[in-house]
Amino acid sequence: MDMPMNRATRTTSLRDASDSSKLEGTGSWDAIEWTKIEPPISRFVSHANLDFLLESELVAAEGNGVVLVNTDDAGTLMVTNFRLIFLSEGTRKVIALGTIPLATIEKFIKPAVKVQSNTRHVDKTPAQRLLQVIGKDMRILVFSFRPRTKQRHVVYDALLRCTKPTRLWDLYAFASGPSRFKNTTPLVRLLDEYFRLLCLGSYRASINIIENGSFTLSNDLWRISSVNSDYTMCQSYPFALVVPKIISDDEVLQASSFRARCRLPVVSWCNPLTGAVVARSSQPLVGLMMNMRSNMDEKLVGALCSKLDNGSRRKLYIVDARPRKNALANGAMGGGSESSSNYFQSEIVFLGIDNIHAMRESFVRLREYMDTHGRTSSDGMSSFLRQGGSTWGGGNLSSMSASVSTLGDSGWLLHVQNVLAGAAWIAARVAMENASVLVHCSDGWDRTSQLVSLANLLLDPYYRTFTGFQALVDKDWLAFGHPFSDRVGMPSVSGTGNVPFELSRQSSTSNFPPSPMRQSSGTFVSQPPASSHSHNSNNYSPIFLQWVDCVSQLLRIYPFAFEFSAAFLVDFVDCMLSCRFGNFLCNSEKERQQFNVFEACGCLWVYLADLRTSSGGSHVHYNPFYDPLKHSGPLLPPAAALAPTLWPQFHLRWACPEEAQAGEIEAQCRKIVMKYAEMQKAKEMAERKAKEVTNSMESLNAELRREKQLNSSAMNMAKSMSKENMAIKRAIQSMGCKVHVSGSSGECIVDIESNPDILCCSSRKESNSNVRDDKKDMSVSVVITAGDDDDGNNAIGRVCETLCPFRFGDGRVCETLCPFRFGDGGCRWPNGGCAQLGSQYVGLKANFDAFDKLSIDDSYFKSE
Repeated sequence: MDMPMNRATRTTSLRDASDSSKLEGTGSWDAIEWTKIEPPISRFVSHANLDFLLESELVAAEGNGVVLVNTDDAGTLMVTNFRLIFLSEGTRKVIALGTIPLATIEKFIKPAVKVQSNTRHVDKTPAQRLLQVIGKDMRILVFSFRPRTKQRHVVYDALLRCTKPTRLWDLYAFASGPSRFKNTTPLVRLLDEYFRLLCLGSYRASINIIENGSFTLSNDLWRISSVNSDYTMCQSYPFALVVPKIISDDEVLQASSFRARCRLPVVSWCNPLTGAVVARSSQPLVGLMMNMRSNMDEKLVGALCSKLDNGSRRKLYIVDARPRKNALANGAMGGGSESSSNYFQSEIVFLGIDNIHAMRESFVRLREYMDTHGRTSSDGMSSFLRQGGSTWGGGNLSSMSASVSTLGDSGWLLHVQNVLAGAAWIAARVAMENASVLVHCSDGWDRTSQLVSLANLLLDPYYRTFTGFQALVDKDWLAFGHPFSDRVGMPSVSGTGNVPFELSRQSSTSNFPPSPMRQSSGTFVSQPPASSHSHNSNNYSPIFLQWVDCVSQLLRIYPFAFEFSAAFLVDFVDCMLSCRFGNFLCNSEKERQQFNVFEACGCLWVYLADLRTSSGGSHVHYNPFYDPLKHSGPLLPPAAALAPTLWPQFHLRWACPEEAQAGEIEAQCRKIVMKYAEMQKAKEMAERKAKEVTNSMESLNAELRREKQLNSSAMNMAKSMSKENMAIKRAIQSMGCKVHVSGSSGECIVDIESNPDILCCSSRKESNSNVRDDKKDMSVSVVITAGDDDDGNNAIGRVCETLCPFRFGDGRVCETLCPFRFGDGGCRWPNGGCAQLGSQYVGLKANFDAFDKLSIDDSYFKSE
């Protein structure tokens, strides 16, 4: 966010007192010399570079040479169908302070300030043309336009048109459509939450079970009723209700007539272990004399109190959020409060929380106080802090001395404390006493929603997560009919005719804030506020904003209990006020269903989830201190801890931007978390690389082991072959032959030179015999291939016996000539075979496989 400019650094071209033609202000408003603004600003902004516009956002009007009085920034003011945008003069950047969504504007007015001059011609001094914009987010902006131009008129008329569209479809939420933030059906989300509360987690809601009405499930104590599925019983209640199992739908219909707007007692939250519940309703219609009763209402309320484990009846607290005198006053209009004598074992408690009108006026006073004492005050003069006063100190109000009393006069913090104390009391009764609590106010949709949702937040840690917080808002605020259009001042649906839906905008009835009136001289001329045009502006009240403020106070008290941060709450409130999404349009679930809001508009929850996903766990929406194990049960804050302070991220972000930033400890922790996340990613990458290297090493080791096994096998085979080769060589040499061994292509070739006195022959098993007639040196080459013959006999053995040179023609062996026989007639090679082929010896050629099958007796190698 752009930081405001220091008042001491204002440009002298706007305040040069030496020029008598310039305007001089004797009051608090600084005179501005428009003719001296350099360089001259063109009439229209170039639309070629408007990257800051959102999807479907269109420019309706613009004014040039406009000055944001809060910070003395000059630039261009643009009105779109969604926002009022202020661009800086030089950089064309969007200035956050001067940019506000149209739906966030509570009202705007165009006053004219007549500045007195030192000359006698006072009437000739042009009046400053101002436009004041008051926002629902604590902003009060003042824009100053050039005199004698129609720019302010153009911008003002555009604001009138865009802030009060005549048709529902003209809202930006409908113009932009769901886009990539497509909404999920809230009816399905509500049923899923009911299933969780009733411990029916195995069921999943869908459109089909809603259409066929099969969602009416139950457990031992409670059931989901479809009695209001068409919204005929109660238009402001959801289509599905959780009621006691022993109460029929007919009895529910009868009991609804005894409550204001038929908002009968129903279950909002139940403890699955103890059976205690937090229920909600509107006030009973007991009348002025407080003597009206309803047996069916008493039966329904009594059914909220199931029996305890020891058989005794559970205690019931009926909490009336109003002051007692207000409840009695409502009796004159037919309302009132219950009598404990009519409801068995019950106790009536009044919390004394003020109504919506008191909250509205308190918020207005707080906003004026922030504008008066902030660094970006709308009056353009030095305030308390700019005069060197104490800083805000992150909520330490004791440093503000005399100004603390002024803040106390607003009453805002006191109201916040009352709501917090009431919710904490309800949570304590449920958690500590196992009691059931029924909460109501007048209509059951303002203070009741605040108390019930805060009590649920304290009791159930699920609601302190992102998904749980969404379920809580969807259930206790949207489904149960908090009138957002009326309370937040959003477009509301009313009227009939050719225009399908007429929209009206709500606003506070308070007078124009006194910021421009804090001047010692000068004439102030204003026109009536022109943002509301409302027939029911008295219904505007920041009830939901106050509830979010209470959540921020709990987040401050229990920083470890919430998954989300204060920054998330600020963005959540901004989205709600901006009307950019359809979640908070209309006053009830029925209206949103009737006008198909959820399909036609985008979803706030999807948008916020997309923001978190884009940055991962380091996003500012995540609470860096969150520890779900530290607070896994109910939060029961003591009364002393409920003293609230200003919510700096929201209350001070425009008045004192430097004080609205996160605390020093949180900022440091967030940096540590981000650095830890980066280190975690680096660690994961290193672990992945280490794992890849380990896998590669294991693969290489396995390959090496295979190679070693192959090498060992080859070595063993080589040794075996070498041993047999030596045996063959010795056998042949013993016959008086010379042996030459050579290897080629996996075969071993043995050449034998025979004795010249012995006839040699040449024979080849696989081919015809080739004989050379050489008496002195005859040779035969024989190729012996391993294998069996056709009869299954060993071929080598058969050949050896056939070719034996020491056998006679009749098969007898010549024992005298056999070199393998001992003197006593024994054979050194009893298993060997011999070969005989005529009377010639030749070389022997064989492969390893054939020789491997030769069996040589080990006794041959022994010494004689």
